[in-house]
Amino acid sequence: MARNLWKAAKRPMAIGGIFAAQMVQAIQRPDLESLTDQDPSGSFGDPSLPPLRMIALGDSTITAPGVEPLDACWIRRVAIHLSERYHVELISVAVGGSRVVDVRESQVHRAIVLGGDLAIVSVGGNDALRMTPLNRFERSYDQVVRMLVTSFPAIALCGVGDLGAIPRLPAIAQGIARVRGRSMDHAIGRVAHHYGIAKSRAWGPEFAPFEYDPEVWAADLFHASAGGHQMYADAAIPLVEEALTRARSALSGSDGSST
Repeated sequence: MARNLWKAAKRPMAIGGIFAAQMVQAIQRPDLESLTDQDPSGSFGDPSLPPLRMIALGDSTITAPGVEPLDACWIRRVAIHLSERYHVELISVAVGGSRVVDVRESQVHRAIVLGGDLAIVSVGGNDALRMTPLNRFERSYDQVVRMLVTSFPAIALCGVGDLGAIPRLPAIAQGIARVRGRSMDHAIGRVAHHYGIAKSRAWGPEFAPFEYDPEVWAADLFHASAGGHQMYADAAIPLVEEALTRARSALSGSDGSST
């Protein structure tokens, strides 16, 4: 009995160790390009339009390594979409490789000091791939959102998609990455539901090209290309519209109750 319990207890640790070793092997591939962060910050739209400041927090899903031109990255596509109605100021405080604890410790305060109308959070993939315990991830993510809701009228949360589709990962790691990605996505969904905040879709047939189309991957076979960012944008634009609508509805409700 004791021996069986010890074997069961060791199994998750063994799986985690194998996954970690596979991740190191995938990252340290000299045959593939190493891509660097980009800063998607900028101003979009006619200055005579109503102002809208967007603050983007998170990881390389925002810093868009390998995406050319930079306007093709999803966060800029969102800003360009909104620029039809607003003069958009997009400010990114995101850093590639960030986990949720990095967002909490290094990005949230800066975002709050900058202030704005809309905060967009895109983080979780690195937590999944680096084996952050799920309960710790969800707790830290909740803390990030709790701090942001006191400072931003509108908040949009991006989900975590199928990390098992990343072509740079060895086959044995892809299955674990897929399960981990879905678990992180569900955790983000629970936090979003708790705070009544909009969360993007990250799973479904619309993301199927990530599994079979090499054109949606950047040269490092890890980050999404401009084609992949188009799919991110297709999910993010309705997310942001919903976040702004919820913010307007909350403001109208507040105004209405005070009269």
